[in-house]
Amino acid sequence: MKYYHWLQFISAGILVAILIYPMSAAFASEADHPVSMQKIVTASAVIVPAQVSKLGLLISAIAKDIPVSEGDSVTAGQTLIALDTPDLQYAVVEAQAALHSTQAYADLQKYQKVKHQRNGKIFYDPIPEEYGQRADASVQQAQVALELAQINFNESMLSAPFDGTIASIKVIPGEFVPSDEAVITLATLNNLQVETIDLSESDIAKVKIGSPVEITIEALNESFNGKVIAISPIADTVGGDVVFKVTVAFDEQPKNLLWGMTAEVNISE
Repeated sequence: MKYYHWLQFISAGILVAILIYPMSAAFASEADHPVSMQKIVTASAVIVPAQVSKLGLLISAIAKDIPVSEGDSVTAGQTLIALDTPDLQYAVVEAQAALHSTQAYADLQKYQKVKHQRNGKIFYDPIPEEYGQRADASVQQAQVALELAQINFNESMLSAPFDGTIASIKVIPGEFVPSDEAVITLATLNNLQVETIDLSESDIAKVKIGSPVEITIEALNESFNGKVIAISPIADTVGGDVVFKVTVAFDEQPKNLLWGMTAEVNISE
């Protein structure tokens, strides 16, 4: 009888071991090979500059000088186009001359004396204060006139608003340049980014600022790392589909990357 109970005890122990082992093995397997719950949002994209400006002038005139060429790197404030506007240039010269004249007259008033005779003697007294005040007012008016003339003349020149590369020029010297028409495209080709073109409204809620991104450039046949830096608050409609633009910055810009190249992005949630 004791022998029978002993066999039952051994059998029960073996059964418990068999039941426990698969569960512990499963837990160990999950610890060694965790199942990733991370989801990926995939979208097509295009390479674009971080900053692009299409530049034009406020006045119309003949292009006198275009000291830059397509592909040139320029700095902020550098002149890109100068129009032929002799009337505006002459107005500046005339205003400068008027300012110099009024300033000289005002300086003279500081030393001007008025001759008086009192008790049979002649005295030279300073001129009344209002004479100097009127002279100073004339200087201020001349200064304002010069500033206005300079502002008008500056409108005949187109300058770079930021450091960048000349992407295109649509006029040549001697050609008429109409006002309010883009004639030069300036872009930051040394700072390119990625913009999605078909990320659907069902996926946009899964994308967050700072989300890591894998960027595959088809033309370079290589993948690069980046992160989401901007999400458009306004939807676009492409082919009847509602899409949102998401902007991705490279962790390090690849070599040989060009504006307009296509890409595919995998955005981690």
